[in-house]
Amino acid sequence: MPGGRRGPGRPPISRTVPPPVQNLGGSQSATLRQRSGPNMVIGNAPVTTTLITITPIKHQQIPDLPTDNNLFFEVTVFIYLVMALFLQYINIYRTVWWLPHSPANTALNFYLIDLHLVVFIVVILTRRLVWKMVREFYSSLEVKAVMFWVAQVFKCTVIMMLLATLIWTLVNMFFNNSVLNLLFLAYPLVSYFLLYGSTLEPNKIISQSSSNSDSKQTKEEGQQIKPLKELSDVVLPYHKCTLSPDSIRIEADYLRCDFNARIKQILFNSMVCAYYVGFVPVCFVQNTLYFDVWWSCQHIGFVWLNSFVMFTAHFMPSKYCDVLHRCALHLGKWQKIDHGYSNTPQHVWSDMTVWPQGVLVRYNKGLYKAMGPQNVAYPADSSHARFYFMFHKPLRLLNWLIVLQFLLIFYQLYLLLRSTFWNHIITLSLMLFSNYYIIFKLLRDRFVLSRVYSCKEEK
Repeated sequence: MPGGRRGPGRPPISRTVPPPVQNLGGSQSATLRQRSGPNMVIGNAPVTTTLITITPIKHQQIPDLPTDNNLFFEVTVFIYLVMALFLQYINIYRTVWWLPHSPANTALNFYLIDLHLVVFIVVILTRRLVWKMVREFYSSLEVKAVMFWVAQVFKCTVIMMLLATLIWTLVNMFFNNSVLNLLFLAYPLVSYFLLYGSTLEPNKIISQSSSNSDSKQTKEEGQQIKPLKELSDVVLPYHKCTLSPDSIRIEADYLRCDFNARIKQILFNSMVCAYYVGFVPVCFVQNTLYFDVWWSCQHIGFVWLNSFVMFTAHFMPSKYCDVLHRCALHLGKWQKIDHGYSNTPQHVWSDMTVWPQGVLVRYNKGLYKAMGPQNVAYPADSSHARFYFMFHKPLRLLNWLIVLQFLLIFYQLYLLLRSTFWNHIITLSLMLFSNYYIIFKLLRDRFVLSRVYSCKEEK
């Protein structure tokens, strides 16, 4: 009635943050109506949630980029290391033969070089190449084939020749060098036993499940997610999309163990390359010989960095990084919040729930905010947070390698412009040539992958 007294107005509608979405049998999209209960609180009052739908994460398929096979990669690394060893001997035993009254008639003091040490280092550098040849050369033939047994005889002959050469060189160096120098040769072997034990194949590892998942869960999820049990630079783990929180966390733990094992392989192999190529020749230098110690030590750093980038690009190709990226998107990340969200809906965290982005949860008396598109990680688990930080951006690892390689190239170009010694110019020129090949492969992968992932963001 116009002019009459109006009754009490309708109470305002409460708008809250969408509730978390629980697992519905591992399907990629799910719809859930969750009634009010102890899992949602706003201050002290319960909140009734509404009907929402989970949108699955869509992964972009990346093309098959060309990669070097094992034998070609090992041959490339061996050629590079032999070249670096030759350059280190130039830095140590160079002469000034062009001077009028110089006692040397050659560019190097060849009579000071221990040939037994050179042969020993070259044999050590061939260990990976020979092992790959033994494992892959005619390994797919049947036992009854004639070429199979011919290949086995050839492999045994090569191994026996290398062992005999190592023994011959060690015996000769034992009579001509001190015991301390010989102990330097055994340091990588001791490191190998400390890292891998007595196994001859460090690539084979048995990944242990995370402490957050018991053996029963691992056995149940083994049919859906097959974690990598044999680390190899050929066989790569794969990712399977699922909404099961346990499956995602188990997969993340296995991939984290696999990544750590590959990093350990990369660091050990790059250390061995720099040690035998750069450090061992310096240790066996005569006390009366003068040479540029700083330049030789700098050459050791160049060899280590180049070897590290080469082994990283080989052990972690683009397909492998994409698998880690996909798992990180499903794992998610939590950010701890101190204050400022007192009037925002808060939930009690549950390990059986897939939490959407932006949700606030309570976990161990702390308040956390979901940062990923889907979040199943433990809020206080630092390993899950590091995994998401490393791999939620698919090009992060590749960008780091490119930046490192560019810094190395620019520094070597700077040294080349300021160099006046002939051995410095030769060393830097050859090292830069190898660096250009490495940066070309990295930039090629970076260009293709950036176009692929940019198309995904546009969609």
